[in-house]
Amino acid sequence: MLKKMGEAVARVARKVNETVESGSDTLELRLEGNFLHRLPSEVSALQHLKAIDLSRNQFQDFPEPLTALPALETINLEENEIVDVPVEKLAAMPALRSINLRFNPLNAEVRVIAPPLIKFDMLMSPEGERAPLP
Repeated sequence: MLKKMGEAVARVARKVNETVESGSDTLELRLEGNFLHRLPSEVSALQHLKAIDLSRNQFQDFPEPLTALPALETINLEENEIVDVPVEKLAAMPALRSINLRFNPLNAEVRVIAPPLIKFDMLMSPEGERAPLP
């Protein structure tokens, strides 16, 4: 398990570094299925990023550095362990159009507060629903 995690971290670091070094024309970053529980700090440099896929990782906390990316339109956090979401910060994101939070154990407060505050699509599973087995 530790070897897998080490390989995943190295793979993610390479991908983020390649993305940062390639300049502002990068529009999408795919980091799904990498055992991540937090974002590398380099992600905050991706000011032109439009989409990020962080599905099937191990985030327990919403990766708040994403809320500072002005061009971000799509966030995929499906199949993580996120309980709470910074709804107010997400609502203030100028370009955000969609966030996928399906198969996360979101607390009831997020489910009640989010819909009236947001102007984008927020995908959530019914409370208590688990991801299908692979």
